[in-house]
Amino acid sequence: MAVNVDDKIRGLRAPQRRKVEARAAELMAEEMTLRELRKARKLTQVRLAKTLKINQDSVSRLEKRSDLLLSTLRKAVEAMGGTLSLVAEFPDRRPVMLSTLGEDPSPLKIANRKPART
Repeated sequence: MAVNVDDKIRGLRAPQRRKVEARAAELMAEEMTLRELRKARKLTQVRLAKTLKINQDSVSRLEKRSDLLLSTLRKAVEAMGGTLSLVAEFPDRRPVMLSTLGEDPSPLKIANRKPART
């Protein structure tokens, strides 16, 4: 017979239940939408739009999108005063932080790139 997680939590002693509920709240606080992040930073769409040099409607559309370019997400996070990090997680190794994703390639990298074959 399947066990309901709520029933399992109710069956815990009060100190254990508080510990589980506190950890659940921590985990939920670590995950935010772009809109929730903006609000947590106490920024309005208008203020963020000015920083990004776009209009308020564009910020609204950006917050509703489910698929963003990394460069767009990086710019939005930086406009809020943060930095964007991207971590790849695998079951057989420690997490790897990916570098330079979502950044414009430097002129040096472009200059050293081999021309495409035609």
